[in-house]
Amino acid sequence: MKKENFITLILGTIGGILFAIGMCMCLLPEWNAFTQGIVVSAVGAVVLLVMLVVRRKMQGKPAIKMTGKAIGAVALGIVGALVLGVGMCMVMVWEGLMVPGIIVGVIGIVLLLCLIPLCMGLK
Repeated sequence: MKKENFITLILGTIGGILFAIGMCMCLLPEWNAFTQGIVVSAVGAVVLLVMLVVRRKMQGKPAIKMTGKAIGAVALGIVGALVLGVGMCMVMVWEGLMVPGIIVGVIGIVLLLCLIPLCMGLK
């Protein structure tokens, strides 16, 4: 395993776990830890951003390359994740919206799947 892959693995795991635990702290009222959850989630997000910068530096590339394609991919990822999340809320939280929630969730999944050819290209 290359050094950059190992560092990415470690930072990605730590950042992902912190972010997930923070979201649970925010969204589970039984835990009564909304404010602390925001802090833990923010730390997890910062660790994930640091992972991105460190990996790019270890590969000898500029830290963040701002292109139209990169901005579009990030925007598509955000929109897809939000649509998928709304679909999940419609199914699991709001009553009587099972079928529309499944449809909205599938649309979110399709949007996220569109990231593959956008980022990797078709061959």
